[in-house]
Amino acid sequence: MAPRLRQLTRHSLSPLASPGSAALPGGSASRPGGPAASVRGLTRRFGDRVVLDRLDLDIAPGEFVALIGRSGSGKSTLLRALAGLDKGVDGTLIVPGQVAVAFQEPRLVPWKKVIENITLGLRVRDPQPVARAALEEVGLAERVTAWPLTLSGGEAQRASLARALVRQPSLLLLDEPFSALDALTRISMHRLVLRLWEHHEPAVLLVTHDVDEALALADRVLVLGDGRITHSAAIDLPRPRDRDHPAQIALRLRLLTELGVPAAATS
Repeated sequence: MAPRLRQLTRHSLSPLASPGSAALPGGSASRPGGPAASVRGLTRRFGDRVVLDRLDLDIAPGEFVALIGRSGSGKSTLLRALAGLDKGVDGTLIVPGQVAVAFQEPRLVPWKKVIENITLGLRVRDPQPVARAALEEVGLAERVTAWPLTLSGGEAQRASLARALVRQPSLLLLDEPFSALDALTRISMHRLVLRLWEHHEPAVLLVTHDVDEALALADRVLVLGDGRITHSAAIDLPRPRDRDHPAQIALRLRLLTELGVPAAATS
């Protein structure tokens, strides 16, 4: 039997900045030595069904990784394990730094104003200026005192990103955060995420169903199938990326093939 999950992580779904420290909205996340995340033999069963099957994965500090796969392939299960939200996994999982998550739903507390959502549980001496700086960075300086239910979908997701980044994670987990947005808002959010990533330099794991989104954002795209990483594609094209670039087209076709999508279905 595989060993039980060994977690060496402080997870920033709850407050993670130590008392007396200050978040640096304009600075870099601190980088621990070694990988930002290391997984060995990770297994997750739901009854008789094996969703993750002795999966191995390393994410380098500052690396932007996209994870794609068919529905039910275990993408969100892996993300939840990395976030420390799933205690039912077996194997070895090491995330030595701080972790923050942005979900598909922004999950803002509706009875607290935007800035109160950002400062909720934030353990710094003076959280208000830190939160205001984070909201300004994501373009919500004018919505600091707004109620969450008055925000647009894009604004709510920006608030969710501010809440995650204000904790200075070394690993940022994004669980399909753009899937419910319209096309123009999604493009805007892609640009924002890349700008924030380049500025703060966390490692990022983006779970997405959208191959084009993965190719536009990531340094490396992983395909998850049968509970394991079945394909890994490094992308060294400059950003912003041209989806009509021959190399981009070739990568897209290869990834779709790995996902079991016939070439004729992509034309």
